[in-house]
Amino acid sequence: MEKIFVSLLVVVVLFLISLTATSSAVSSDSPFVVAHKKVSLNRLKSGSDQVSVSIDIYNQGSATAYDVSLTDDSWTPDVFDLLSGNISRTWERLNAGSIVSHSFVLESKVKGLFYGAPAVIKFRIPTKTALQEAFSTPILPLDILSDRPPEKKFEWVSY
Repeated sequence: MEKIFVSLLVVVVLFLISLTATSSAVSSDSPFVVAHKKVSLNRLKSGSDQVSVSIDIYNQGSATAYDVSLTDDSWTPDVFDLLSGNISRTWERLNAGSIVSHSFVLESKVKGLFYGAPAVIKFRIPTKTALQEAFSTPILPLDILSDRPPEKKFEWVSY
């Protein structure tokens, strides 16, 4: 139930940000970057937790963002090993109204709560010299290697 509530809350926040972006985009010709960070935990048979991270970046503005870079460096190497992908990525441009996604997979053998920071997105606007910065949505604390029973994704009941 908590996951459904959090997902609904994120959708509402993104919708409200989208409305704000739409109203501000009408008055100015600029990009408006919004990012949503999603994380899922899976217990592996090896006794570690696999952390799958996915970040969607939206340009809700009316102009292209250039030299877009994503960095998600809150995954400390003493707690997490990178299994696949990279914690950073760059794109030459993010056109108005477009979406890009990035994902990577980590593994942790360290038990405890982990509080991850939002990912950082930097981009350039041709009319400004300074890089612009945006942040992804935060994630809920991850209870790594907790003593929880394994989740059953599908339960078949026969009568």
